[in-house]
Amino acid sequence: MYKCKLCGRYIEDLTEDLATRILEHLEKHEEYANCSDYKEYNTDALIEKFFIYIPNSCTISYDANNNPIVVISDVRFSNRNIDWTEIKEYLMEYIDSSYEVIETSDIIYIGSDFPKEIKGSADTIRLKGANIKAKANATQEIPVLLSFANNKRWQENLKTKHNTDAKYGWYRFTTRFALPVYLENGEIERFNIFRIEMLVRHASDDKLYLYDMVNIKKETSNPLEP
Repeated sequence: MYKCKLCGRYIEDLTEDLATRILEHLEKHEEYANCSDYKEYNTDALIEKFFIYIPNSCTISYDANNNPIVVISDVRFSNRNIDWTEIKEYLMEYIDSSYEVIETSDIIYIGSDFPKEIKGSADTIRLKGANIKAKANATQEIPVLLSFANNKRWQENLKTKHNTDAKYGWYRFTTRFALPVYLENGEIERFNIFRIEMLVRHASDDKLYLYDMVNIKKETSNPLEP
């Protein structure tokens, strides 16, 4: 994943069209668009000049229908009792970041309300067992989950308390990820696949903000092989 030095936006590098998206992004910045010298650079040189590389800790797999699955190899939160206060503090690192949904080109921002909401939302409180563990571990790959989200749909805001922060309604994106299941000897037996909705508010400033990750469900189809 690459972070733009000019605006702080993140660009996912787990796709084949990285070079195209790098150029499209830079064209929006005057520093690049107005300087012909930069246009003589190759992609590697442009990345070195304008971006900071941040290693991914996941990979992308595809199912039989060529739909992406974010494969998370590290189970960071494995205790039976998930410490959501710890997760909230971890998620503070995401505040003021923004990520592009590759399928729709939407830019999703992370506001200061997201860590608090995901910790105490009704969706999080009701979860148990494998689903709460899966939601907790999904938080470590939010940039990639947003990048590979699809099935965008809109719904009207009906709650007065969200008249400002979701003035133009809500969007839901579906994203899928896989988590490892370990054998007693520590080897990976399989990867279970989960589906989760990225709940996004369309605020009065006309920007999209991630609000929560909801309605997680384990898929009953064949799991991924290690």
